[in-house]
Amino acid sequence: MTTVEQPQLTSGAFWGADPHPAFTWLRAHDPVYWDPHGEVWGITRYADVREASLHPELFSNAGGIRPDQDPTPMMIDLDDPAHVRRRKLVSKGFTPRRVADQRARIEQITHALIDQVCERGSCDFVWDVAAWLPLIVIGDQLGVAGDQYENLLRWSDDLMRGQGADDPGLLEKMMVAAAEYGDYFNGVLADRRANGGDDLIGVLVRADVDGERLDDQTLYFDSLLLLIGGDETTRHVITGGLYQLLREPERWERLRADRTLLPSAIEEMLRWVSPVRNMARTVTRDLEFRGKAMKEGQKILLLYPSANRDEAVFTDPFTFDITRSPNNHLAFGLGSHFCLGSSLARLELESIFTALLDRLPDLRLADPAEPALRPATFVSGYEGLAVQFSPTAKHGVSL
Repeated sequence: MTTVEQPQLTSGAFWGADPHPAFTWLRAHDPVYWDPHGEVWGITRYADVREASLHPELFSNAGGIRPDQDPTPMMIDLDDPAHVRRRKLVSKGFTPRRVADQRARIEQITHALIDQVCERGSCDFVWDVAAWLPLIVIGDQLGVAGDQYENLLRWSDDLMRGQGADDPGLLEKMMVAAAEYGDYFNGVLADRRANGGDDLIGVLVRADVDGERLDDQTLYFDSLLLLIGGDETTRHVITGGLYQLLREPERWERLRADRTLLPSAIEEMLRWVSPVRNMARTVTRDLEFRGKAMKEGQKILLLYPSANRDEAVFTDPFTFDITRSPNNHLAFGLGSHFCLGSSLARLELESIFTALLDRLPDLRLADPAEPALRPATFVSGYEGLAVQFSPTAKHGVSL
């Protein structure tokens, strides 16, 4: 691989194009790849991503999950036992019973969103539907008032779009979003401390960790983690999954005819899209990993999209197969930091695709060309998706 061809794993431009040709080459020829541009190791094979994920004593979260940023007080930047103590608090909002109890509300949101477009015969599926479902669901979890949904989406979007960007305008928007969300969140904290509440912020405000309450900065970062994790990731799976179903319409028709395939189709969407592009870990001591000499303090990137197309694990990994089984993808991570919201995400995916199959049966792409990917280094997906369908009647559901 020449210098020109070396993937720049910390560059938004790399992720804004198709990264898979580079990953395929790396898995075969340089699976533990040193990126001199970002000064970071790229871990490309499934087995190696799994190994690193299961050994936090060698590859620590405490150095931060981004390769070019310092650690924050959020729980994902902690190792056990501190991480597991914090996680137990937040997990109260994601128990199987609490997730199941949200089904009716998720279906209400889903049908209300479809009601807003169904009579039009066309829409931008990202911005009219997919971006809103997980945003409103996690907004409910965080106790966000409905009149703040638009701000919440803008803040979330600007924070993610600026990751790895070279555009000063995007970086400025990211900083403004962080500040505006901080101002909003301070008001929420004051309200929960004065009036209580059974949402996640209310739970965290009252939480006691080793005899101490969480400080404002920690609460801010954990709420931000929940927002980004709950909103951005699921949105991209919905959109990327729908594009694959409609790109070859027989997939859509097969799923319409046989809804028992929906669970395996959802798992394939998760594998295929892998919206969390990577997580960083910090090497805790000098060591050798798969023949490469790593130094204490260096960062590695767990490259989930590459692991989820590993030929050694997945048969025909570049075929989108709604019947794929087994499908042990790593879209939700692995180990102690496995995604807390995985069950909630699957429920949202089940709800939106069931409703689309029922209510917009002839849904189709307005343009067969693959949409543009967001050039962002952390969480990414399609920036838009134009679709068409026969106009249908509203169900009369409101948010």
